[in-house]
Amino acid sequence: MPTEILMPALSPTMEEGTLAKWLVKEGDSVASGDLLAEIETDKATMEFEAVDEGTIGKILIEAGSEGVKVNTPIAVLLEEGESADDIDSAASAPAPKADEKSDEKASNAKPAGNGNGGGAKPATGGGASDAAPAKAPAAPTDDKGNRVFASPLARRIAAQKGLDLSQITGSGPRGRIVKADVEAAKPTETAAPAAAKEQAKEQPAKSAAMPTGASADTVAAMYEGREYDEVKLDGMRKTVAARLTEAKQTIPHFYLRREIRMDALMKFRADLNKQLEARGVKLSVNDFIIKACALALQAVPDANAVWAGDRILRLRPSDVAVAVAIEGGLFTPVLKDAEMKSLSALSAEMKDLATRARDRKLSPGEYQGGSFAISNLGMYGIDNFDAVINPPHGAILAVGAGVKKPVVGADGELTTATVISVTLSVDHRVIDGALGAELLQKIVENLENPMVMLA
Repeated sequence: MPTEILMPALSPTMEEGTLAKWLVKEGDSVASGDLLAEIETDKATMEFEAVDEGTIGKILIEAGSEGVKVNTPIAVLLEEGESADDIDSAASAPAPKADEKSDEKASNAKPAGNGNGGGAKPATGGGASDAAPAKAPAAPTDDKGNRVFASPLARRIAAQKGLDLSQITGSGPRGRIVKADVEAAKPTETAAPAAAKEQAKEQPAKSAAMPTGASADTVAAMYEGREYDEVKLDGMRKTVAARLTEAKQTIPHFYLRREIRMDALMKFRADLNKQLEARGVKLSVNDFIIKACALALQAVPDANAVWAGDRILRLRPSDVAVAVAIEGGLFTPVLKDAEMKSLSALSAEMKDLATRARDRKLSPGEYQGGSFAISNLGMYGIDNFDAVINPPHGAILAVGAGVKKPVVGADGELTTATVISVTLSVDHRVIDGALGAELLQKIVENLENPMVMLA
C-alpha cells in the first residue's frame, strides 16, 4: 500500500519549514540513502534522505511551499508492483478508527546522516493534493500492547525471514523499523531492554513558541494612517524572538564588568602575524579572546556548566560558542575543545564556521551545545553592552571596542593604553557571583598576558 513521506523535524526548534527544492520527480525510483529534497529549517537548509526504497508516486507539496508543518505528508512512495492508481484507491479506502489516526507519525524518510536525524548535513543550494493515501497496514504490537512502527518494506522482509518485529529496535525516525534493521536482525534476536527501546525512539522536538503580546491587529491599529512596510517573520526570526524572550523571562541574569588593557596582546598579535604571514595565517583579536575564555573555563571548571532544568551539567571540554551576525538573525557556531587547539587552528575553524553560517550551511551539530558564548560588537564601534545568555549556557561575554584611554602606569605616572570593556552576563542558577568574578579574572589575566596562553 502507498506510504506517505512526511515533513521531518530537522532541528530541535523546527515546527514548520519551507520545502525549498525537490531533488526527485514523480516516477523516479529511490533507494535508502537517496536525497529527496532540500528543506529550509528555522536555521539552515538541510538535505532530506530516503529510508525505504520504492518509486515516487506523487508529490503532494510543491517546491517553494512555505510554512509546511512537521509531519505533513509531502509525497507518496510506491512499493514494487504498485502504480499511481493505487494512490487513488488508497485515498478512497475507509478512514481508520480514531485510535489509529495518530498512531504512526514517523516519516519513511530521514535527514541526511544517521537514522535519528542528528547527522543531517547542510544543502548546497532553494500544495497538498486533495487525494491523500491511506496509512500502511496496521503494525504488530509488543508484549505490552504498544504498537511497533515499521515501514512496509521492513514488514515484508520480516515476514519472509520469519522475524518478530516487536523484538527489533528501529533506527529510523522516532524508533521506526526500516529495511536495514530487519536485514541485520537474526531470528534468534531477543528483545532489547525497554529502556534502550525508549532511548532509541527520538521524541519530537519541542518547538519554540512565539512570545505573547499585543496582537498584530492591535499594534497595526495604533499606526492607522501612517505609512509602514510589513516585514514577514521567517523561521529564524521567530526562533530568535522566542529564545531571547525565554532567556530574559526565565534566566536570572547578573552582570560583571571589567576593563582589559590590550597593548601587550596587540603587540604580541602583530609579531605572530608577521611570522605567520608566509603560511597565509592572520590572527584576529577575537581568536585570542576565544582562546582566553576556553583556558579560563579550564582554570575555573565549576563555571564551565549549563542549566539542565532540574540539575547542572558541568562540561569537561571547553566548547565555546561565538555569535555570528547574518542577514535576518544570528548563529552561534561552537568551537569544540577550544582549549586544546592552537590559535591558528581556532582562527581557521572560526573563519570556516562564520562563512558557512552566513550562507546558512551549518548543520545543527555545529551550532548547538557549548557552555559559554562570546558576542563581540567592537568592530561596530560599540564601547560596551550587556549580552543576553543563550540557553542553556551558563554565561556569555560581551566584548566592546578597543579605545585609547588615559591610565595610571605601573610606576604611578599617567599614560595611555588600549582598553576594551567587557561584560560577563551570568546565569545565577549556574554560577554565583564570586565564581563568576573568578572566571572573569582568569579571562582578563589571559588577555593581558597573552604569552601565557601558549604555555
